[in-house]
Amino acid sequence: MDDLISVVIPVYNVKKYLRRCVKGVLAQTYKNLEVILVDDGSTDGSAELCDELFHTDKRIVVFHKQNGGLSSARNYGVRAANGDYICFVDSDDTVDEDYVETLHDIIVKYKVKLAICSHRVFYAGHKTAVDMSTGESGKIDSKTVIQRLLYADGIDTSSWAKMFTKDVLLKHPFPEGRNFEDAATTYLYFDSVKYIGLNSVAKYNYYIRRMSISQKPFDKTKMDLITATKEMYDYVVEKYPKMKLGAERRLMYAHLSTLRQIALSPVTPDSVECLPIVWHYIKTHRAEVLRNTNIPDRDRSALNSTRLGYHFFRFTLGLYEKFRHLLT
Repeated sequence: MDDLISVVIPVYNVKKYLRRCVKGVLAQTYKNLEVILVDDGSTDGSAELCDELFHTDKRIVVFHKQNGGLSSARNYGVRAANGDYICFVDSDDTVDEDYVETLHDIIVKYKVKLAICSHRVFYAGHKTAVDMSTGESGKIDSKTVIQRLLYADGIDTSSWAKMFTKDVLLKHPFPEGRNFEDAATTYLYFDSVKYIGLNSVAKYNYYIRRMSISQKPFDKTKMDLITATKEMYDYVVEKYPKMKLGAERRLMYAHLSTLRQIALSPVTPDSVECLPIVWHYIKTHRAEVLRNTNIPDRDRSALNSTRLGYHFFRFTLGLYEKFRHLLT
């Protein structure tokens, strides 16, 4: 445990969940930690709670800054970090007691600069979590990891459930003023190293709350996912042209995910404006993506449901969302 590891926790109006989150990080089996709380201009008492927690453990460091969004808070934490390695925890999530140790063990075992573990998903209103781990472990070249990311093959874009050296993160700061910052950066982190260590065991607990960022009524900022994924598409196709089919799949996924946000949201002026844009892309690119035999079954089902129109898609989506915790 000689290596100092910085755990960056962005904080914005999460007073209800913050103490639980920090408690789990402080209880880690790996003790040589720097726990960085970046208060991003909270107004609900989270800022004061950060200061209270600061006095409970000498490993906690607190920064208060003007509100700038999740990307801004993460970038601030990365720049301030003194650790040999950095990992992220969102302030409304929790981690297993060996979260940090597991990631650090991967780094040491495979002599890599980037490590990945897996996570569980907790859906609001359901007690049983969905474990996303596969049990796979090993040292994988970055090109293969990117290919698997494009197909969601046991690799995702989340910044949490990963550990990085600081220099990797500094090469590609999170895009400030935009949502879906992970989709805009994680593939770049993968491509900045030669090899990545993987131990697909669930050590991070991701909570999908009814009013989390991903669950709020639709607004134009949700289109940032498409923007980020188009950047990913352009990057991959230029550097790895043989991955074009996978890049097309990932871009279609971004459109389907955005369509889901629109369909599950009450009608807003932004959803009325954006729906035709998203729907047009899906209609005009659906056939070519469906010809790709490697796309996940979930994508294929969603695309096929769009053949019968938006209202049919919305109906089938409602059924899926109701029972997804049983189907995942």
